[in-house]
Amino acid sequence: MNEQVNIMLNRFKNFKLSRDLGIDLGTANILVYADGEGIVLREPAVVAIDKNTGKVLQVGAAARNMLGRTPGNVVSVRPLRDGVISDYEMTERMLAEFLKKIIRYSLVKPRVVVCVPSGVTEVEERAVIQAAMEAGARRVYLIEEPFAAGLGAGMDLSGPNGHMVVDIGGGTTDIAVLSLNDIAVSSSIKIAGDTFDETIINYMRRRHGLLIGVNTAEEIKTTIGCVLPRPEELSMTAKGRDLKTGLPRSVTVTSTELMEVLQRPARAIVEEVVDVLEMTSPELVADIDRNGIILTGGGSQIWGIETMLHERTQIACMVADSPDTCVAIGCGKSLQWINSMQEGTINIARKKLMKD
Repeated sequence: MNEQVNIMLNRFKNFKLSRDLGIDLGTANILVYADGEGIVLREPAVVAIDKNTGKVLQVGAAARNMLGRTPGNVVSVRPLRDGVISDYEMTERMLAEFLKKIIRYSLVKPRVVVCVPSGVTEVEERAVIQAAMEAGARRVYLIEEPFAAGLGAGMDLSGPNGHMVVDIGGGTTDIAVLSLNDIAVSSSIKIAGDTFDETIINYMRRRHGLLIGVNTAEEIKTTIGCVLPRPEELSMTAKGRDLKTGLPRSVTVTSTELMEVLQRPARAIVEEVVDVLEMTSPELVADIDRNGIILTGGGSQIWGIETMLHERTQIACMVADSPDTCVAIGCGKSLQWINSMQEGTINIARKKLMKD
């Protein structure tokens, strides 16, 4: 009897009228920040569904483990591509499952702040808002990813001092110059973590005649991937399917051969940073030279990318602490302004056109 009473009391403690949430709606991973609690959910943005019935079987890590391993009637999909929604229905159902885990003890639907890339269109903004509403949000507010990344990296953005952040996510790389709690100049390119993975897959196919999956490519990237020579060469064994025989085969790859492959997408990111600097006012560039460039996002952890950026720009470059959670943390910090934020679309594309 006492045990049942304790269970009921614990459930009562967990009940809240509502809580505000910040969602980093990433191409590779979805992170949710709950006001006053920190990051409460971190899951891969993958959904596994039964094609015959349309039923969602798994979401998140469990669905990601099914990628490339499912029978004919089960398919694992990534409903977000290049930082935006590519499959609206699957995104809505995935978000609904994630939010259900978090708000099960809430009496009122939550208000939600969602991060979007700085190159998002108004149509894509509306898709994000509608998906969040259908998933269980009461109100939805949008914030640009590089601004959230700057907040999460601990930058003081309230003053007129200029800061630069380079957020290398899964689907997009967002580059922005931040000042006075706003974005002065920004750019978003579809070269990021997924591009590095695809480059590795294509290289293994072309050079070694081996077909590998996305999960294997990501493991290679995080284990031995680099864009500049490492102090000590690393190697690892990659397993896949031989393209000629169709049989399993293993190949040893080294960090040196991968470096030559990964340098091309890395240089494209570096050149985009240079283009953003060229569009920035001299005063803000002087501030950035003094403050340095902060790199965030999972892609910033590829060995040597901050050094490559420093060599090209001659500006100090640093990878933020816990770079893969910066956007989610910044999104959570923005919850303190939620009462004064604009609900609905923020017309990022139109604002950029007006600036130009």
